[in-house]
Amino acid sequence: MSLTLAFDVYGTLIDPSDVIRQLRQWLGPKAEGFYRRWRDKQLEYSFRRGLMGAYVDFSQCTREALAYTCAAEQAPLDAQAQQRLLEAWAHLPAFADSAAGLAQLQGQGAQLYAFSNGCRSAVRALLAQAGLLNFFREIVSVEEVRSFKPAAVVYQHLLTRTQSTADETWLVSSNPFDVLGAAHAGLHSAWIKRTATAVLDPWGIEPDRQVASLLELAEQLPV
Repeated sequence: MSLTLAFDVYGTLIDPSDVIRQLRQWLGPKAEGFYRRWRDKQLEYSFRRGLMGAYVDFSQCTREALAYTCAAEQAPLDAQAQQRLLEAWAHLPAFADSAAGLAQLQGQGAQLYAFSNGCRSAVRALLAQAGLLNFFREIVSVEEVRSFKPAAVVYQHLLTRTQSTADETWLVSSNPFDVLGAAHAGLHSAWIKRTATAVLDPWGIEPDRQVASLLELAEQLPV
């Protein structure tokens, strides 16, 4: 039976750090630090809302995190600049290896799904503009269970939607919290280590595969 591969989108297939390029026009050399704080707060807000049972669209987490970061960094970003930055999340590029890696995995017979904290319509549009949408059988979004990764209910929802078992399902992500969440839920996991300095949390849980790219993953998976 072919494997079911569920791909995280933001940070795994799509490069959110492209936002730094736009930030530089307002913040210059401070852009990268601002982006890192914004991204960390975006994820923190999703975690907190998941624990609170106070679900909102992921785009709201992004918007509120931007407002927080502007205040914390005392950044000179007016309402127009902030809106342009929020709109940039709909036009992010794919990583250089995404299309080729997905094509190779698809050619090996794997069933590919996009699996995201983003709402289904936003993820579909993002993948379409990045040229990746046609690789996937379906998009599975957390909005359908109104929680966020790494809640266990989200990974169970993935299995239900894909009609797969944990034994035949792999979560592919560059985000350590996602890899650990999937492993805790009993799925196989593959960590795409996008940067040399990335660190996996020391929880005693190791991914089944650790690779630097989707092409390397395609060489290692038993599909």
